[in-house]
Amino acid sequence: MDAPLAFRRQLLDSIPRLRRYARSLSFDAARADDLTQQALERALSHWRQFDPRREMGVWLLSIAHNAHLDAVRRDARQTVTDPDELQRVQDAGGGDPGPDVGLRIDLRRALARLSPEQREPLLLVCVEQLSYAEVAEVMAIPVGTVMSRVCRARTAMRRFLDGADSKETAVVPALRRVV
Repeated sequence: MDAPLAFRRQLLDSIPRLRRYARSLSFDAARADDLTQQALERALSHWRQFDPRREMGVWLLSIAHNAHLDAVRRDARQTVTDPDELQRVQDAGGGDPGPDVGLRIDLRRALARLSPEQREPLLLVCVEQLSYAEVAEVMAIPVGTVMSRVCRARTAMRRFLDGADSKETAVVPALRRVV
């Protein structure tokens, strides 16, 4: 690896953010770790393509986003963790699940119901706190598209969390906060 030391340091500092985004894309810790490693490998092998005037985090998130899309295309489907399965895994793990475990489960369920086209920009804006322009750069789509997807995702999340989604309520009980 012949990448400069400053580049490698920036890369190391960006790993927690990259890992968090990978987890939000895959809903699976092992897949997120694989995606994180794949993005880091791509970044290191193409370090000469990095423009030092850009933010390293945005560049890495772009790489992770593209790697995720490659994996989705390769697998021909995206697997999302079922909230009930998540609850079984949490119960089997034991220990204190922390405050508002019911809200976390409801949020995961609601996020899983969003399409990837809505979920990904929503998480980049709300969790990673990227600007709409940065999200547009990461996802290689126009800023207006990012704005509309985030708006539709927020509306859908409110509807899911309020239990007002009539399509799913016949099959799945309304989401509710458990305290």
